[in-house]
Amino acid sequence: MRYLSRRLAVGAAALLLCGAATAGNQKEEALADSVRIALSKAVADARPPRPQFSDIGERIKYLRWLGEMSERLKKQLPDWQLRKEFLETAWYEAKRAGLDPALVLGLIQVESAFRKYAVSPVGAHGFMQVMPFWTRVIGDGDRRKLFHMQTNLRYGCAILRMYLDMERGNLYLALGRYNGSRGRPEYPNAVLAAWKKWEIKPDATTVEYRPDQKAATVR
Repeated sequence: MRYLSRRLAVGAAALLLCGAATAGNQKEEALADSVRIALSKAVADARPPRPQFSDIGERIKYLRWLGEMSERLKKQLPDWQLRKEFLETAWYEAKRAGLDPALVLGLIQVESAFRKYAVSPVGAHGFMQVMPFWTRVIGDGDRRKLFHMQTNLRYGCAILRMYLDMERGNLYLALGRYNGSRGRPEYPNAVLAAWKKWEIKPDATTVEYRPDQKAATVR
């Protein structure tokens, strides 16, 4: 009986460790002044997420993406207006940071399961599970703002971009840094798998989003 109890305890500990692998836990690191200033400027820019398109083809492509992602997100975010706002913001902040929006959605799925007010066991906040120390290092120190949609997505995207630059474009290692588990495979593999789920396949049925309609049009 004692042997069985010991085995159960070990199993429970292993499960806890596996769960912790998906909770945001960025480490506070010494940043060069130029990096810190650049990050501070990036998160301080409070312009609303309104993309501008010089090419009508790019705008149509964006609206189709919006429609397809809205259909996929219905279960996680049932409210249409909230879903629309979230996707517009996620796309804008991802592109602004030079990231694939599908990657950002995959990371959010793994980090918070699209829960705006998620708080991890280590204290990470919001959709992208940003550690509160970042508000002191590159922000105004108000950690409550990490529960604001655009602020959270902006911090998360800017931080992931920084880690990508630090790792010279190595996404596997950058994701490890984002999670505080650099060198371990569990978290990067989980995000990479989720990323694929949010990509639009070339032969997929196109769902066109129209801003004046609550329903998407399938083409």
